Amino acid sequence: MKTWLVAVLSLTSTALALAPHGGAWAAPLRFGQIEGKNHQTNKYTCATGKILQVTYWNAQNGQSFAVLPVKGTSMLFVNTLSGSGAKYQAGSYTWWTKGPRADLYDAMNGENAPPVLSDCVTVVR
Repeated sequence: MKTWLVAVLSLTSTALALAPHGGAWAAPLRFGQIEGKNHQTNKYTCATGKILQVTYWNAQNGQSFAVLPVKGTSMLFVNTLSGSGAKYQAGSYTWWTKGPRADLYDAMNGENAPPVLSDCVTVVR
């Protein structure tokens, strides 16, 4: 457990240091025995008009992560099992993508609560 926590904190520190202002990622994601293989940054426009920049990381060992801002703070989300699409978890938050669409949920709002951010759509470059 301690090793995992240190690894996550190290990864979060690396992620935050690499993009303090939502800028480009220059170095590979790396901590402990998990090394970043590649990454991709997508921009989303949500139903509220909010624009999010989300960076997805794929690790050499098959894991994947997403780094996105929640309430003004960059958070590291870890890919989890999903019936459809890609589901990422960070604390009480779930970032769930299906094709070019995504929603952000907060479990603290209740099991059947609507998304905090909904109908987020990838901006085509």
